[in-house]
Amino acid sequence: MNPDISSILRDWPFDPGQISARIIDGADGEPRLQIRVELGILQLRLDGRPDGLMPDGHESLLELHESRLASQDEEEEDGERAGLSPEECEGLRSEALLYYHRYVGLMVLEDFERVVRDTTRNLRVMDLCARHAEQESDRNALERFRPYIVMMRARAKAGLALRDGESKSAVLAVDDGLEDLRRHYAEVGQPQLIDRSPEARVLREIRDALSPQLPMSQRAELTDRLNRAIAEENYELAAILRDELRGMRDEAGEGRGKAEG
Repeated sequence: MNPDISSILRDWPFDPGQISARIIDGADGEPRLQIRVELGILQLRLDGRPDGLMPDGHESLLELHESRLASQDEEEEDGERAGLSPEECEGLRSEALLYYHRYVGLMVLEDFERVVRDTTRNLRVMDLCARHAEQESDRNALERFRPYIVMMRARAKAGLALRDGESKSAVLAVDDGLEDLRRHYAEVGQPQLIDRSPEARVLREIRDALSPQLPMSQRAELTDRLNRAIAEENYELAAILRDELRGMRDEAGEGRGKAEG
């Protein structure tokens, strides 16, 4: 078999202005995700580790280290515990990149279930490194990507809800994503970044687009949620809910104006 893939690349030209992805049938009959990049094609499995490897019989390095650290916690209740070495953290970061490529391609194809799965999985990598990395640089190395992953997961959850005709659930998914972003920026000591965050801006735009789809009967429920958020001193969520109610009032006002006109 000729290993030259020039003809395949000609038939599927690279477009620098968009992410090109498709599903093909592999030689073994199993589906594969392909992503066109400038110098070729990435091919990934849809499930499990994208490259198909199983480190020491585990689905991925993440599961391997989670299992090891959980066993260690049970066996070594006293004394110093070994964490994640720099080499192990590097392996986890490299593996997370594989999952990143996959969920970006799957988002283009609107495979929202798998996007939620892979983004949630990469957030677990960040949490594991933050808790167990031996060196501080490894504990923080991935944190700059957290807002993007949170945003992508919220988009995918909203997409799933809209597919089921649940516009209310879609808005709630976006609200949860915004709350996660607010919490992240607060935890890193930069709460003001939520106002400049491109990820937060994307989610707000999605929420604004979804708000007109909410029936007016939900205004009372949103008001109740706002009151509970204030009572619980969850002011970040309260701000989001106020924006939603304001948006619903604006929509209602526009509708009345058109009717009167």
